Amino acid sequence: MGDTLTLPVPETLYATYAVALARPVPDPAALAHEQVTRRVEPPLRDLVLGMLDSPMLTLDQRPAGDFPPLPAPYNAAPGDLGAIGAASHLLAVRAAYRPGWPPAHEWSARAVAGAVAASAAAPVVDVFTPQILSQEALQRSLPGADGTIRLVDWMLLPHTSGPGGFWFSTRGLARFGLPEVQADNVPARLVEPWGRLLNGLARTVLDLWVDQLRTGEHPAAVDLPDTVSVGLRDIAAAQGGREPMHREVPVRLRTDPAALTVVDAAEPLCAALFGP
Repeated sequence: MGDTLTLPVPETLYATYAVALARPVPDPAALAHEQVTRRVEPPLRDLVLGMLDSPMLTLDQRPAGDFPPLPAPYNAAPGDLGAIGAASHLLAVRAAYRPGWPPAHEWSARAVAGAVAASAAAPVVDVFTPQILSQEALQRSLPGADGTIRLVDWMLLPHTSGPGGFWFSTRGLARFGLPEVQADNVPARLVEPWGRLLNGLARTVLDLWVDQLRTGEHPAAVDLPDTVSVGLRDIAAAQGGREPMHREVPVRLRTDPAALTVVDAAEPLCAALFGP
């Protein structure tokens, strides 16, 4: 195994959100401007309005039947599914932006979809994940005045059982241009701590990725270390918190098609980080 992992950098990243409307709105662009100005606080408001006034963000309202069926959301409540199924029109909010920080495509598209949906009492579908976002969850996920976010608001951690244990894969790092992180053969008793560790690992990998993209140029590829340190502080940061204890473990990664795979077994990593 080498010292680095070479990852390609996409030219452009895309975000798509769908607002399920009971009735069409006369002028989606005007409504979006009005509601963003009213509901979104600066400095995010300035970013969103700038994207709205550019070709990088588009609004597409059509009868629901004119769009392809929305993907089945994770953990959707029957009431939410019913509201989406009964929608007469969908408003697709799409945005594009280059990889780096801030992820203007995601922040702007989500903020616009949330502002329009709040005014129309309509559900919002994050098509990438996919999941239905309540207004509370959507607003909590947007960056504050300091530009920080909780990564867990932008990423899911689905896992499925198999003959050797549970298989995990993040669902959200691709928003930022990264491959998703996966791991397999996780014992059932470690599902909860391993999920916490993967949240911290995802936060660490994202921080390393963003640091590599902070230069003024747009590289074709960046190198990340194949072993990264993940600590209790990274886990807390992924959830928007702080942790005074500075305990860390090294986690080895390898590149697989469309994913970064954790090489190490779950049990020794969890024991070293959380205790036996």
